[in-house]
Amino acid sequence: MLEDVKKDAVERMQKCVVAFRNELKRLRTGRAHPSLLEHIRVEYYGNEVPLNQVANVALEDARTITVTPWEKTMVGVIEKAIMKSDLGLMPNTAGTVIRVPMPPLTEERRRDLTKVVRHEAENARVAVRNVRRDVNTEIKDMLKEKLLSQDDERRAGEEVQKLTDKYVAEIEQVLQEKEKELMQI
Repeated sequence: MLEDVKKDAVERMQKCVVAFRNELKRLRTGRAHPSLLEHIRVEYYGNEVPLNQVANVALEDARTITVTPWEKTMVGVIEKAIMKSDLGLMPNTAGTVIRVPMPPLTEERRRDLTKVVRHEAENARVAVRNVRRDVNTEIKDMLKEKLLSQDDERRAGEEVQKLTDKYVAEIEQVLQEKEKELMQI
C-alpha cells in the first residue's frame, strides 16, 4: 500500500517535469524548432484543429520553419493563424510552401524570456511540492488509520522528501540549460 503511494508520487512528479519541459518548448530562442508552432490551431472545414493535422511542419535551416499544407486552399488560413499567434512571427508564402523565419532575439527580449523561464520553473517546483504535500497527507492518514507504524511513516516521509529534492534538482537543471540557450547569440 505504501509502495503504491510512492509510485503515484513518482509518476506525478515526473509529469510536473514533463509539463515544464513542454512549456519551455513554446518559448522562442532564436533557433527554429517545429514545436514552436504546435499550439497553433487553424480553421479546417468548420473545426479548430492543430496545425500539424493540416500541414507538414519541418525545418529548412536553423532559423527557418517550413509549413507545407496538405491542401492548397489552407495556405492563407495557416498564414493568418501564424500571424495571429502570440509568437510574433511573420510568415512568407511561396506557392504552397509557407516559410517562417525566426528573427534574432534582442538582448532585452532574451532577459524577458529568462524571467518567463524562471517563473515557469517556480511553477513546476511548486507543483512538485504540492505532490509532496498530498503524499505526506496520505501517509499521515494511513498512520491515523493504523495502517502503518510511526517508523514507517517517518521513513516514507524521508523518501518522499528525497524524491522531491530529486525532481526539483531536475527542474533546476532544465532551467539552467534553457537560460544558457536563451543567452547564446
